[in-house]
Amino acid sequence: MPTAPGSSGPALGESGAPGSTPSSTIWPGPIWPAYGRGSLADLLPALQAVLAGMPDQPSWLPAEIEGARQVVLLVLDGLGAEQLEQHREDAPFLAGMPGGAISSVAPTTTATALTSITTGLSPARHGVVGYRIRARNGEILNVLRWCAPSGDARGAEPPELLQPNPPFGGRAVTAVTRAEFAGTGFSEAHLRGAELRGWRVPSSLPVEVALALEGGAPFVFAYYDGVDKVAHERGLGRHYRAELRATDRLVGDVAAALPPGSALVVTSDHGQVEVGPSVVALEPDVLAGDVVQLSGEGRWRWLHVRPGREEALAARLEQAYGQLAWVRLRRDLERANAFGGSLGAEVRARLGDVALLARAPVAFADPADQGELALVSRHGSLTAAELSVPLRVCVP
Repeated sequence: MPTAPGSSGPALGESGAPGSTPSSTIWPGPIWPAYGRGSLADLLPALQAVLAGMPDQPSWLPAEIEGARQVVLLVLDGLGAEQLEQHREDAPFLAGMPGGAISSVAPTTTATALTSITTGLSPARHGVVGYRIRARNGEILNVLRWCAPSGDARGAEPPELLQPNPPFGGRAVTAVTRAEFAGTGFSEAHLRGAELRGWRVPSSLPVEVALALEGGAPFVFAYYDGVDKVAHERGLGRHYRAELRATDRLVGDVAAALPPGSALVVTSDHGQVEVGPSVVALEPDVLAGDVVQLSGEGRWRWLHVRPGREEALAARLEQAYGQLAWVRLRRDLERANAFGGSLGAEVRARLGDVALLARAPVAFADPADQGELALVSRHGSLTAAELSVPLRVCVP
């Protein structure tokens, strides 16, 4: 896993896993999140400990943050540690900040990772276990839009019940995010209780951060999604590099707003893999009538299966797609601690029975999710490009 010069990030979880499919003996297995050893789920508790003046911070947390009395946590959606390392010349300020990399969570998707960041909990504990999950009424819930095929899902699936843990441990926090996110179901799930300061153009984000710090806010959560948007729409080429340069200037502007005794911490929710047109339609003869529903996303595709048909389906998927993906039963993923703990019955019911985790630069289509079809770069799986995210610090 790449780290900044002179720093050492934590090792990502070991490859391989208990599994019922033969590919694990041929191909390296998924890389597991480093829960408890430097993951996004560990970040909030560590930063809160810094603000409380507690000694003995974990080794994966950059030492420069010690003694900070105010902390700004800036999340740059979609900027993986590998991509930052490959494009250091396009983000010289960010790449030159002290620090290294930590691991995201599983799946490596915004809904799950942001909720782990703001609650300090693993996906198994906060329950937002994907971008598209099965709701209690059997429909597939799009968590980012908080909608289902029947429409707005806030009545059928209240955000505060699906994710009942108080964000930021119930402490007073200022959240600087897109103005249009105020009042949405996902904001209620992962930013509930925070004082929201909305921005509509990127230049306003550093201004809102500065105002919050000047007002004495001890902890400011800030979110910027430009890198992710460009990667999804344009891939990792010229447009992406231009966005990295703009984002680097944005980070510099936030850093310039820091008063003495404060610290800026920059991380991300996941990395990216350029997939382009390599979208695989699942063959009907492979599904063989055993699949009743699909959920998840292109690089972590869940198949909901008729009772008792899980292993038979997994064997067919392995034969058809084993060179493109790791095939895992849900129970094997749980045994491998992919979600950071045992799943409760209610959380387990939100997931499918068999997962296709893309290891090649491909995605697996779900005809019910038309919004995914045009994406150029994607994420969700457990490759290093998706799982490793930067953790950088700047102090005035």
